[in-house]
Amino acid sequence: RDRLKQTAPGALVLEANGSSRWTRADALRPGMTILVAAGERLAADGRVVEGESGLDIAFLTGESAPVRVHPGDDVQAGSLNIDGPIRVEVTAAGADTVIADIARLMEEAGQGKSRYVRLADRAARLYAPCVHLLAALSFAGWMIAGAGVHQALLIAVAVLLITCPCALGLAVPAAQIVACGALMRRGVLVKDGSALERLAEVSEAVFDKTGTLTLGRPVPQGLRRLWRDDRSILLSLSRASRHPLSVALRQALEARGATPAALDNVREVAGEGVFADYEGVAVSLARPRSLINLFGLAAEYRRGDQALLLGFTDALRPDAAETLDVLRGMGMKILIASGDRPEALEEIARETRTTAIGHLRPADKLALIDRLKARGEKVLMIGDGLNDGPALAAGHASMAPASASDASQLTADAVFLGDRLAPVALTVHAARRTVAVVKQNFALAIGYNVLAVPLAIAGKVTPLVAAVAMSTSSLIVIANALRLKGVVK
Repeated sequence: RDRLKQTAPGALVLEANGSSRWTRADALRPGMTILVAAGERLAADGRVVEGESGLDIAFLTGESAPVRVHPGDDVQAGSLNIDGPIRVEVTAAGADTVIADIARLMEEAGQGKSRYVRLADRAARLYAPCVHLLAALSFAGWMIAGAGVHQALLIAVAVLLITCPCALGLAVPAAQIVACGALMRRGVLVKDGSALERLAEVSEAVFDKTGTLTLGRPVPQGLRRLWRDDRSILLSLSRASRHPLSVALRQALEARGATPAALDNVREVAGEGVFADYEGVAVSLARPRSLINLFGLAAEYRRGDQALLLGFTDALRPDAAETLDVLRGMGMKILIASGDRPEALEEIARETRTTAIGHLRPADKLALIDRLKARGEKVLMIGDGLNDGPALAAGHASMAPASASDASQLTADAVFLGDRLAPVALTVHAARRTVAVVKQNFALAIGYNVLAVPLAIAGKVTPLVAAVAMSTSSLIVIANALRLKGVVK
């Protein structure tokens, strides 16, 4: 659970007499009232008793839009308070919070995966004792047949040398090291060799939406229709706030080369927006006044009596639809599982031609993975948020983008860089090719032993020839593994 760093270390507890005191998170108890300032994370689950604000609960739902909360609404530990101060009555703290439940789910789900034993380990358990037993039997057999101790000992040594498990021992790690190196050059970090074995076996891919299929950051729309001075005003207004939409707007305007305008009386009103004066005219970047918001994510730019609604979208990764088609071509089933609202999934489901399920909490995603596993599917889970952690741990294999939360990156078997989704398909392809090469290496190693060992037992091979043969077999296995250098061209 120490991997989950979303909660605050403590909170300001309000006493009945009006005083306040800082209290550690593990000392909070139900019934206490805490004050959560703008920019702070909640240290406990609770219910809002005073104030209104926007909360970032992406760790729980994966949804990028801040959620408005009012008195009477339930809030969870780990939520980031964006706009203004709120008072919260604690209902659960410590091990009883929702975020603690996520940690427990991750630990329980990960236990099954840790029992996965690599193929090479299974083979090595039997190989060494069998080789020594075979050499001892060869020595005893030649002694019974009347050979001298010297001759019988040379034959036993030749058997030991020619059946040295180097080729078998290199069959798996050589292929995996080469494949992992090739993937790393393409921006994919694979945690260990057993991950490649599991990635090669996956039959269904389950994708989170926000931050996985999408870029996970709001992108403002319609900036081209703004006049240059409006862009300058908006840049200055957006620089005055740390709201996610303001940050996205600032980055987009700076990327377009906008220069900030000189504003007067700049002020931010919690929960409302940023207000200022430009050449004697009131300007603002604020919450939309309309109750109907067709964009889902929007802010309203006002200049005097004029108002313009700026819509924001969370764009799909540029190759998302193409990558899903590639995975389907590899025989995999595809599913989108998200904490977002179902209506927020409709367009993405249509663009990617994929079934999407919404309103899933962490436990729901874990239950979904378990149902798929019960049907015989080997699930590849791809997600980025803390809410995806239990599902990532429960999947037969898992991947996360480099922009994912720390917990998700630690849980995932592989992490990929960049804005493209293609590394997911590349990794599955590389894993399958790696397992194919591993099987070839095992066939080479076993075939070599089947031919060489009888010759050594029959006394037809000297220790020197046996040593040369053993080294040659190892070189052949390594050369075969090196073919994987071009596995992800």
